[in-house]
This record gives sequence, structure tokens and C-alpha cells, in this order.
Amino acid sequence: MNYIILDLEWNTAFSNKKKKYINEIIEFGAVKTDENLEIIETFSMLITPQIGKKLNARIQELTHITDEELSSANNTFTHTLKCFEKFLGTGVLLTWSTSDILVLIENYNYYYHTEKLPFLTKYCNLQAYCEKILEFHKPSAQLGLSACVEMLEINNDCLSMHRAKDDAIMSFYCFKRLFDEQKLRSMTELALTEEFYKKITFKTRYITEINNPNVDRTQMFFNCPKCNEEMQRKSRWTIKGRSFTSKFICKNCKKEFQGKISFKLRYDETLINKKLTPMEEIKKEQKRIKAEKEKAEKLKKQKAKVKNKKTTKKQPQ
Repeated sequence: MNYIILDLEWNTAFSNKKKKYINEIIEFGAVKTDENLEIIETFSMLITPQIGKKLNARIQELTHITDEELSSANNTFTHTLKCFEKFLGTGVLLTWSTSDILVLIENYNYYYHTEKLPFLTKYCNLQAYCEKILEFHKPSAQLGLSACVEMLEINNDCLSMHRAKDDAIMSFYCFKRLFDEQKLRSMTELALTEEFYKKITFKTRYITEINNPNVDRTQMFFNCPKCNEEMQRKSRWTIKGRSFTSKFICKNCKKEFQGKISFKLRYDETLINKKLTPMEEIKKEQKRIKAEKEKAEKLKKQKAKVKNKKTTKKQPQ
């Protein structure tokens, strides 16, 4: 069994043809391993843009790729993809998060008018795999590649971040260090089904409608952190940011809290995140913010007063 770890670099460009922005791929980078997790082949190709005329400044700064390099590469997306198809073969494709595979689907759809990648048979989200092995559970954050490399104390001094081939190699180091064949098999998906594309293209979102059927009302409660008794809700649920917010009070401890609950809808599950904050802390923070605003306003008035004195100062006769 071969494992192919792919990384892409792309530039956001406006398509006059589609009348919208496209994440245009500008570089493919990949490594292929054998069943013993030894690298047996690498892949690296720059692509001459066909949608955007120039790289935006941020992409140039991150990748250090120049417009001249892309222009002289003389590789179209379709040509590069054919080369990558041969490189991929029938192995398992892995990418760090689903961002790269989604951008690949976006580009394939632009040129071939379909979201299905006919050359893709098996796929695994390497980021999700590493999070599971490392038991990294943070509802508001995902494990970044550089953070994973640091956690595993992998030496990457000779590699450059934000270059496709080097990022693929760094991903491989994480993969090899955390390899578990059984868990990998359980997280590897067959990419030949409609279900796979429905799942991978599903846009995760936060639910902000209280009557949404995916909002589990039975979870909208809080227990007192001191006595563990269920607290009484004092106010209606309101939306603040992406969370439902309300005030709670413990009848035993007489302590008041602010409770926040968010519901994050994924394709096959709804993630629930709860946060409880003592009202005394919130009031203290509100006072601090108010004091800072008053201080800033006072300073602004003082500056305006000084400026006004200078402009109204009598000119010498």
C-alpha cells in the first residue's frame, strides 16, 4: 500500500469567466511512501496561472514564489494534474485538513465542470488523524501543521513553510511519527461515492437560530461549578457572536453566572461547546473597558483642546 501526502499552494484570483473569486492552484507538492513508510518518490510542479494575472502580495510573502517563476514554469493545471494522477496511482491520498482537497475540487470543477475527482479512490484527512492520535480536542481550534511539528519535536530546519513539497514532507514526518495502521484504516474514506463528496464539501457552520432542529434544548443548562446543582436561568437566550447567551443563578450558593452555548453543525454531528463565567468577572471586565474608553475620550478631548488653542492663537502684528 502506497501513501501519498499532497500539499498545494494557491492564489485567490478573480475569474471573469465565472464572475467570482477562485483559489487558483499555483504549486503541487507531494511525497509517496511504501508500506514501510519510507519515501520512494517525490513530486513538485509549479503552475503558470490561467485565471489570475499576478500573485497577491501576501502569497508572494508567504511562499516566496514570484510571477516570473510561475510564468517560466510553463505548466497548465490540466497538464500538472495528469502528471500527478500518474504519481498518485491507486494509493491513499492524505492532505493536512480538507482545505487542499477542497481547492483541488474547486480547480477541477473550473476546468472539467464536475466536482468528482475520477483519479481519487481513497482519502484521509491527516490533520484529523493526528488530532485523534494526539487526543487534541479544542472546539474552537484545529491543530496546525507547524504546531504538530513542534509538539512532536520534529527537526524541520532544512524545510520551508508554505512551499508545497516541503509542507508535504513535514506532514509526512508527523504521519510517520504517529502511524497507527488500524486507526488510519478506520479514518480512510472511499472517495468513489456520492456520500464522500456530500460530506467533504459540506460547509461547517454555527447555528444561531434557537428553533433550529439541530439545537438540542436538553443541553441548554449549566450546573453550579461549586455545588454541582443545576442552576436556574434568569433571562431569555440571546445571540452574542456565535453563541446563545443567558444569565444563571445557583439557588444554593446564590452565585450568578453568564452561560454561553454554541452549536457547531458538521456533516454527521453537532458539536456543543459550553462556557460558564461568574458575573462578578464580567462586571469587572466591563468596568475596565469603560474606564479605558473614558480615558481615551479624555485624552482625545485634551488633544483637541490643545489643537484648538494653536489654531486660534493670535498672529503677531
